[in-house]
Amino acid sequence: MALFDRLTAGLSKTARQIRERFADVAATEAVSTSAAGRSPGAGRAALDLDTLEAVEDALIAADVGLPATERIVEAVRHDRQGTLGARVGREVRRILGEAAPVPAVTTVPHVILVVGVNGTGKTTTVGKLANLYKQSGKSVLVCAADTFRAAAVEQLAVWTERAGVDLVRAQSGSDPAAVTFDAVTAAKARHREIVIVDTAGRLHTRANLMAELDKIRRIVAREVPGAPHEVLLVLDATVGQNGLVQAREFQQASGANGIVITKLDGTAKGGVAVAIAHDLKLPIRFVGVGEGIDDFVSFDADAYVEAIFTA
Repeated sequence: MALFDRLTAGLSKTARQIRERFADVAATEAVSTSAAGRSPGAGRAALDLDTLEAVEDALIAADVGLPATERIVEAVRHDRQGTLGARVGREVRRILGEAAPVPAVTTVPHVILVVGVNGTGKTTTVGKLANLYKQSGKSVLVCAADTFRAAAVEQLAVWTERAGVDLVRAQSGSDPAAVTFDAVTAAKARHREIVIVDTAGRLHTRANLMAELDKIRRIVAREVPGAPHEVLLVLDATVGQNGLVQAREFQQASGANGIVITKLDGTAKGGVAVAIAHDLKLPIRFVGVGEGIDDFVSFDADAYVEAIFTA
């Protein structure tokens, strides 16, 4: 299935909610236009206050967040070109385009740390990400640095076997930084291009766990220039604005420079991607849109806007 089709399917709940609300707004606007004696084809007038409030409500319901919503509504107020969805979509695209650029893969191995709280789908994301890189022609090694949960290592072993990539693991309770060192050393010896490190789920408030993450960062920095090249924070789309709070605090504590959004197919809160890009200026790198190993795609801002607002 093409990227756009996968993203469209994953965002269907969010898109349905947005479009239904926008359709109601458009119908109300058409009635007002007719009552005012204006021809629909004579050029669009500025939207009235009730219409703008309805747009605001629709965006808030999709978890776009108040700051981003206020910016979008203000832009729509002055934009008279095209449908309501097109006007909103243009401003959303601008917001997504303001996020920091994605780091280029220039160093081999390219080291990616995957972080987040428990329950966001972090370990599953590592397996799917490894598969995505493998399918794109990259050689991949995965490090099971979540040594506190034996179930996480076993789960990761299943995913990496399905993806056909290397896995470096250690006994339960081993030092995560030592396992990461072994993984990076093995990647260099085997000439692997991508190293993906699955770290233990943690809260930003747990000083000991954040110190452990910092130790992992120092270890990989000594072994590979510029590493870790990416720190991807995994967020569960179903938690909406709570995910934005997590992202803000993890960005400060872990140096996260990219976002992975999981479970987009199970929520009508897919607008949280806009909130993240607006508030944190972090790029959305990947999205999970289903349970299968292939239900994981690189985020594309144009496809996202089209899927929700203009398709």
